[in-house]
Amino acid sequence: MKRGRKTNEADSSSSEETTEKESKRHKVVDEKAIAVQSPDWANLLQDIILQVFQYLPLLDRAHASQVCRSWNQVFHMPDLWRCFEFELNQPATSYLRATHPELIKQIIKRHSNHLQYVSFKVVDSSKESAEAACDILSQLVNCSLKTLGLISTARPSFMDLPKSHFISALTVVFVNSKSLSSLKIDDTPVDDPSLKVLVANNSDTLKLLKMSSCPHVSPAGILCVADQCHGLRELALNYHLLSDELLLALSSEKHVRLEHLRIDVVSENPGQTQFHTIQKSSWDAFIKHSPKVNLVMYFFLYEEEFDPFFRYEIPVTHLYFGRSVSKDVLGRVGMTCPRLVELVVCANGLRPLDEELIRIAERCKYLSAVGLGECEVSCSAFVEFVKMCGGRLSQLSIMEEVLIPDQKYSLEQIHWEVSKHLGRVWFPDMMPTW
Repeated sequence: MKRGRKTNEADSSSSEETTEKESKRHKVVDEKAIAVQSPDWANLLQDIILQVFQYLPLLDRAHASQVCRSWNQVFHMPDLWRCFEFELNQPATSYLRATHPELIKQIIKRHSNHLQYVSFKVVDSSKESAEAACDILSQLVNCSLKTLGLISTARPSFMDLPKSHFISALTVVFVNSKSLSSLKIDDTPVDDPSLKVLVANNSDTLKLLKMSSCPHVSPAGILCVADQCHGLRELALNYHLLSDELLLALSSEKHVRLEHLRIDVVSENPGQTQFHTIQKSSWDAFIKHSPKVNLVMYFFLYEEEFDPFFRYEIPVTHLYFGRSVSKDVLGRVGMTCPRLVELVVCANGLRPLDEELIRIAERCKYLSAVGLGECEVSCSAFVEFVKMCGGRLSQLSIMEEVLIPDQKYSLEQIHWEVSKHLGRVWFPDMMPTW
């Protein structure tokens, strides 16, 4: 045992007492140091362990549950299994880690009645992975799901399955949930009858429906959802499902105000897709009912397919062009989109967009975010555009290659000029050199 260095020289009894006190103090300090160096992980609060476990992949959770009894208890707490993502792939076709089949069985056996927020992520294009997802879906008979997401990062996946097999598994969830509030199903063979089952069992609770690339769903099927699910606040769908009847149904007095409507306008083969026109009166009724709605439109069209669009005023707020878009179309955007908040143009070609940007700045008074990719704009026109929009441009992402120097401004000067009008430091984006 260590003895204190300082002693009281007055008398020996006092010296011994002081030495004993210092010895105890050093012992306490040494014990604390050991505790800091070797924490007792088994005695961590279960709430803290639960928070950590929620960030772990399933396999890591399972390994961690074997550390001690306390951690194993956390592994089986209902709160840990309310939100879960099943990740599925075949080892022969993907290098990504999947949810282990044996662990899936254990989850369904012990925690199916706890699952509320569930998503299935198929990370390869194998039919086997999609079938595994359907098998799991069909076993969720004791669940009362609030959210369900079916995500396929590689096509065709779910579309490769027999339609009856997929529909049978999906309707099990629709029938047993009774309180589904969010449904995201992309690239699946879901059809109109299965949507009727969804509505029959979850019409009072459904608030979000996101459907993309579901070819077996018709405008009538989506209309059925809008007619019955009056609490629907967010809707995402392909343009071919959008109709005047749907907009009018969403505008009825019985329906809550829609907060978010996303439309994907997609063409895979140029010239082979016919796009219908939505009447201006339908848009007007829709906006009158939901004046604060965010209308988001993603365009993936070829130039010759834009003819039906932007011919009259449309209440779009967020506009994304994923393919090259002509000067004429962008000119029409400036004339017909007064509610525009965000504009992203992936590519335009080799003709400067000076006049088009100026027209957009003049007429789109709410514009606050702009992104330009493979386009061309003269430096003078760009400065004028920023000057007209002013400080409301909270996001301005422009590649340096977009800006064309002219007699008034060089690339070096435009940084200072744009920063002055924005009221903050701004630089154009640089193309990576790797």
